[in-house]
Amino acid sequence: MNNRAKTFSFPTPFGLALLLSVTCIVGAIVMTKSDKISTYYYMWEILGFWRKGFWGLLEFTLQMVLILVFGHALAISKPVSSLLGKVSSLVKSNVHAVLLTGAVTMIAGYFNWGFGLILGAVLAKRIGNHAVQQGIPINYPLVAASGYLGMMVWHGGFSGSAPLKVAEPNHFLVSEIGSIPVSETILSKENILINSFLFFAILITLWLLSRKKVGFTPVEVGEDFLEVVEGKGYLGSIVGGFICLLGFGSFFENGDNAFGFIDLNYVNFLLLGFGMVTHKSLTNYTKAIQNALKGATGIILQFPFYGGILGVLKYSGLLLLISSYFVKLSSPDIFPFMTFMSAAIVNVFVPSGGGQWAVQGPVIVEAAIKMGLPAHEMVMAMAYGDQLTNMLQPFWALPLLAITGIAPKDLLKYTIYFFLVGGVVFGLGVFLAF
Repeated sequence: MNNRAKTFSFPTPFGLALLLSVTCIVGAIVMTKSDKISTYYYMWEILGFWRKGFWGLLEFTLQMVLILVFGHALAISKPVSSLLGKVSSLVKSNVHAVLLTGAVTMIAGYFNWGFGLILGAVLAKRIGNHAVQQGIPINYPLVAASGYLGMMVWHGGFSGSAPLKVAEPNHFLVSEIGSIPVSETILSKENILINSFLFFAILITLWLLSRKKVGFTPVEVGEDFLEVVEGKGYLGSIVGGFICLLGFGSFFENGDNAFGFIDLNYVNFLLLGFGMVTHKSLTNYTKAIQNALKGATGIILQFPFYGGILGVLKYSGLLLLISSYFVKLSSPDIFPFMTFMSAAIVNVFVPSGGGQWAVQGPVIVEAAIKMGLPAHEMVMAMAYGDQLTNMLQPFWALPLLAITGIAPKDLLKYTIYFFLVGGVVFGLGVFLAF
């Protein structure tokens, strides 16, 4: 008799979206049903709420797809490829390799998470190949893990889903909190200070980890991932340049509200322009977009289900019950920290900042209003928690794992350190600043 050991298989992100949908539906039936309504009838009513919300986030879904795809396409352009080649040639030791990868990735991730995610992975691979060719012993898994650090700074940066979404004049919570400009979120002095502390704390961590003796060299990690397109012509650069010109023109059209125009659509508009400029020909850019679309599958599949969850929360009254519970359990002094902690936990199950804001944002906003807390601070507390547990969540690491060729366990044994350091910095930042 052949007994095979049973191993626990963690649900896929799409599986978790389905599980959350079922949990929310059951919770709404149990917690909001009136005694005057039969369970069977109310179950169908709740399912109707789920169906009503299913397509409620279509605009948000497309915005999330585009911010990943446009950022990815920019990262695999030839000018960026050439720049990464020059950067990797600077590596002379393991310490150089780790610090350089980490610093470049965090800076890129702060400007755009899709760009930073792919650029970090490609840079790690380039440095790995350079180390093999030059006979430099490096800790390749640590270098690859450093290429994932953009995902721990992105939500406080210029592609942060929640702060950019609430900056729009017609976002789905505008009736509750109005439109919040990025000057109060991404560009606030508190956010800049917290991110600065995080940047240097992570670099110190990388320096300490990279000083350990290296007893091996990286394996060859394949052909150049960047050579995905080829074509001639400059029409792409012309069109892209015109788009960039229109985008930058917004800085001169808004008077005193200098950054009020920055939202998800504006960021995507500039990413489109920069991508077309760097790829030069329209053929190149089209092929780059086709390549990048493969990474957007999870967003396309999961976001309608998050919309369904939002529909159940909103129309059943479950949202009000949950927010009231938070108000009773918490106080204005500790609610920002509780928001940060809960966001970190929720991100493990909803591995998308945009999807998480769609599900958790209404609860946070409702509780914050009842406590009289500034909405912009709660948005950033949620953003910090969301990006922190990306260091434990493998969903967004899949492109990096494919490009670098390392195993998930080799990534996690280093990202756990990033998680701990980030937890201290973000936790103290939220507790002291908010």
